Amino acid sequence: MAELKEADAAQLHQEDVDIKRGGGGDAPSAGDQAAEQAVKNEAASDSDAKPSTTTTERHVSIQTKLEGLEVLVDLNGAGRKSCPLCPEEKFKACYSHKLRRHLQNLHWKVYVEFEGQRMCICHLPCRNLKPSLSGDQASGRHVAHYHCVVCSVTIARKTDMISHLKRHVNKGETEASYSGSSDVPFEEPAPSGQAYEIMKELGTNVQLLPNHTTPQKSDTYFNRKMKTNRQLVFCSLAVLAEERNPLECLDAFGATGIMGLQWAKHLRSAVKATITDISDTCVKMIKENCELNNIRVDGGSRGLRGPEGAGGEGKGVPIATVEVAKMDANVIMHLRPFDYIHLDPYGTAVNYLDAAFRNIRNLGIISVTSTDTGSLYSKSPNVTLRHYGCHIVRTEYYKELAARMVVATVARAAARCNKGIEVLLAVALEHFVLVVVRVLRGPTQADESVKKLRKLVHCQWCEERVFLKLGNMVDDTLPCNCHGSLPGKTAVQLGPLWCGPLFNTGFLRRMLSAAVQHSMDDIQPLVKTLICESECTTLKSLVHGPSALTNQVECGVVIKTLQSGEESGPADHSGKRKTGEEPGNVVKKLKSDASLEHPAFYYSIHRHSIRGMNMPKLNKFLQYLTEAGFRVSRTHFDPTGVRTDATLEQFKSVLTKYSVPTYTNATAAPSSVSTEKTV
Repeated sequence: MAELKEADAAQLHQEDVDIKRGGGGDAPSAGDQAAEQAVKNEAASDSDAKPSTTTTERHVSIQTKLEGLEVLVDLNGAGRKSCPLCPEEKFKACYSHKLRRHLQNLHWKVYVEFEGQRMCICHLPCRNLKPSLSGDQASGRHVAHYHCVVCSVTIARKTDMISHLKRHVNKGETEASYSGSSDVPFEEPAPSGQAYEIMKELGTNVQLLPNHTTPQKSDTYFNRKMKTNRQLVFCSLAVLAEERNPLECLDAFGATGIMGLQWAKHLRSAVKATITDISDTCVKMIKENCELNNIRVDGGSRGLRGPEGAGGEGKGVPIATVEVAKMDANVIMHLRPFDYIHLDPYGTAVNYLDAAFRNIRNLGIISVTSTDTGSLYSKSPNVTLRHYGCHIVRTEYYKELAARMVVATVARAAARCNKGIEVLLAVALEHFVLVVVRVLRGPTQADESVKKLRKLVHCQWCEERVFLKLGNMVDDTLPCNCHGSLPGKTAVQLGPLWCGPLFNTGFLRRMLSAAVQHSMDDIQPLVKTLICESECTTLKSLVHGPSALTNQVECGVVIKTLQSGEESGPADHSGKRKTGEEPGNVVKKLKSDASLEHPAFYYSIHRHSIRGMNMPKLNKFLQYLTEAGFRVSRTHFDPTGVRTDATLEQFKSVLTKYSVPTYTNATAAPSSVSTEKTV
């Protein structure tokens, strides 16, 4: 028996040795070593071709759906089950229905999401014990935490984890540590290992870095919320291209080049686009975006790269040409003349206005986008005074105040170059203020523009306002009686501001036509509101009225509108002044049309509502004001605002007349019920 046991033990030992040699144990054979060396060489060659990534196993607390947590435990089975994310001493084993509620309400409810991955809160002993009050770590307790999906670090607070992920995004580290290689859209890797993101807007593709939303961290800044601004600028350029072409247009702050590429791709030979930026990274990305859209860079003839290169328009033939230059915006505007200049710096644009008016051609257009809403919207009055030279306070019409302040700054910059302006468009939305002006050469035009810069008298009690005329006292100017019935001074002087019109109706109508032509459905309601606001009329009268069937004259240029050519007389569409018409005659014509200008500023129906009264609906109230004989329209500056030529006292009288006391509805109902009972 002892000999048989020894023989069986020797046989089992021999089998273990054979298994270890065949399965890659401590002493592999020569063939195994050669195969393993070949695998290493292949992996090394792959690592040279693709960026290396650290691949680790994903933590169980990181899931994409709630079902992923439930799969960790067989909830359909019978008996008590433990939580996969809690230790036994914290959460004891329980039945399936209670465990399902525990996973959903404790772990899943407070997750942190990042690129489709949800990091649930974990109570396992993954991090060191939190020491007790006495400093003894052994008697401490475990802290709930999150596992980072990028670097696998553990962080206790949810807000700290969100900040931690933002730092990863700013560094371009958006690839999870457990995932495979990054999905770079093109064959060549992005600079410094960062993955590109392809974004399409208005038929134009641009590639973005992961930190494109943080201007402090990225040179190639891109803001998706400025889509409305880009479309308005595009329509204004399309209108100018109808007057004369080819146009030399400049996008002075290219960043990703999205705006200049849209100009070149849709307007083609009608424009000669120039995109500039001071950053080497931006210039390189602009050129790559040109290749992505099959647009030739002036001075280079590289074809379209990427998977769509073979199926592009014309099989690689460039559809347009743009010029890309690494140059400061002030320098290029001093060196070369342009027909259209767009300024969209990060913040205020006052530092570039003098250079923009230096070489702009006659009847050219300058569009200025200001994003320093803190100073424009009266949040930083000292910065407003420093940049714009204006004194302002917070009012109900603060957005129009910001637009008129920017126009005043533009008018002063134009006057320094002996040029005047005509405001074609002024839009103030949540994130930006856009001003589009047409440039008129000559000192006479400059003088006329400067005369429209006036102080505004504003009552801080009732918020009545009126532009100050020369030689008038402050208290005698306002139509309200607050200065006589209240002690102290109630009025302040704001500005100087632009007191002229903010819109040109003919230009806006042609912008609407361009928006329809290029399928810009997002801004068509906004442009229609601007047309109503420029004429101070309602949308109903805009659609059915005869005002759309007349030719418009803008600064001596006869402009065709949406009407048919049969009813209109002969027009000169060359984009030049009519023969025999001098600049002085143009100014006289503008003076004669001053009575048709829209009234300045607006009143908020909520700001002036009467306490204890139910005010009428806004559209009904507009109808009541029209019946009272006032010009009235809605405004894009404020959804509850009403632009009208009525004074504040007349505005309140109409509002009071058609407001109903709140208690009438409450008392009318019981009385009707009582009458029914008596019957």
